Amino acid sequence: MEFKIYTKTGDTGETSLIGGRRLPKYDDQIEAYGTVDELNSFIGVVRDMEIDAHSKEVLTEIQDRLFTFESILAEDIEKIGHRRLPQLCEADIVRLENEIDKMNESLPALTSFVLPGGHITAAHTHVARTVCRRAERVVLRLSEKIPVDKLGIKYLNRLSDYLFVLARYFVYFNNGKELLWNPRL
Repeated sequence: MEFKIYTKTGDTGETSLIGGRRLPKYDDQIEAYGTVDELNSFIGVVRDMEIDAHSKEVLTEIQDRLFTFESILAEDIEKIGHRRLPQLCEADIVRLENEIDKMNESLPALTSFVLPGGHITAAHTHVARTVCRRAERVVLRLSEKIPVDKLGIKYLNRLSDYLFVLARYFVYFNNGKELLWNPRL
């Protein structure tokens, strides 16, 4: 049987959570997993640029973890546990921290704020970083209303740090120019 991409069930402005409950498409829960999905798409843009194989592998793993978090966010809180969903674990966060530390070893010390850019790949990575920060804010707002996976929140926070360092890495290893912010006083 062929899977149809259109179901027509959202034509009235609602969508289903995992578990079947329908919500308006503007609901905070939908906004949260939709923003994480947007982040995932921007990371796909960076992954498909001309970058080293290791960065591609890490970004692919990150995309997998973001899909995991999206599924957690899309679950109906009234039916949590009725379906087996993938989960994030502390090792996912440790992996990001290890990657950050490894890249930082080869980068000059940071002495100022950095203007996003310096190389086209770094610029795209900075866009992904800012979408990650927005996703974190949206998920935190949702957590004021319903329980949200704490590891997911922590993962987004660490991921934005990773993306910042990755952008710097792409500048330096592509012979770009990192632009430091010199505030006009």
